[in-house]
Amino acid sequence: MKPLILISNDDGADSRGIAALAERMSDLGEVLVAAPDRERSAQSHSFTMDRPLRVEEIRPGWYSIDGTPVDCVYIGILKLAPRPPSLVVSGINHGFNLGSDVFYSGTVACAVEAAIRSTPALAVSLDYRNREIDFAPAATFAHALARAILTEGLPPATLLNVNIPSGTPRGYRWTCLGRRIYRDQVEERHDLRGRRYYWIGGPTMGFGDVPGSDCHAIRDGVVSVTPLDIDLTHTDFLASQPGWRLEGFEAVVEQETHRA
Repeated sequence: MKPLILISNDDGADSRGIAALAERMSDLGEVLVAAPDRERSAQSHSFTMDRPLRVEEIRPGWYSIDGTPVDCVYIGILKLAPRPPSLVVSGINHGFNLGSDVFYSGTVACAVEAAIRSTPALAVSLDYRNREIDFAPAATFAHALARAILTEGLPPATLLNVNIPSGTPRGYRWTCLGRRIYRDQVEERHDLRGRRYYWIGGPTMGFGDVPGSDCHAIRDGVVSVTPLDIDLTHTDFLASQPGWRLEGFEAVVEQETHRA
């Protein structure tokens, strides 16, 4: 039986990126698309819990959902897929997801949701400063990486965050998360009735100097492939067991249990 590949994104079911990705993945297995009905960027790992969700099959195997990117993966895996997917691919996102972007990105959240559900996953993002950019080279790299994952597998609860420079990639690099810098801002305006409203978020201002990072790979013109683990525990801090004094409370050490 062919592998089932579930494809989603946060740019919408009619985006150019998801069309290029679905077409390129079609020779690796059966493709199922479940994506938002419109752009849902920066939705992070949010679910829609306060209203019902509508699902429209816009063509065979291609579903538009009026929810968040994670809603789409959740419904895709648990309801729309005829069997458990072998792989979830998210993208191709219209713009990078570097460094701390992974905490905000709906594209990355799709892959995280798959990893939570023990499904191998990758999130693919592309430089999108030029609106006429060709998605085909990025789709080709994603195809090669997807083939490798289907063949070699990934460790449990692991996903790959992929960022691709514009043009034809000259190579790739395994990387860590870097530090992308934005100009933080809140712009206050007034509507025609004099009521205040706000636009939040500012443009990117570059990146920090983190050796071996995804930002450095993009700077050097190569594809960045960053393995992510859904366990956010700071193991070094935990191992140090800081001896803080908390007034009125004592530290309780977990007791090991021994079976007879």
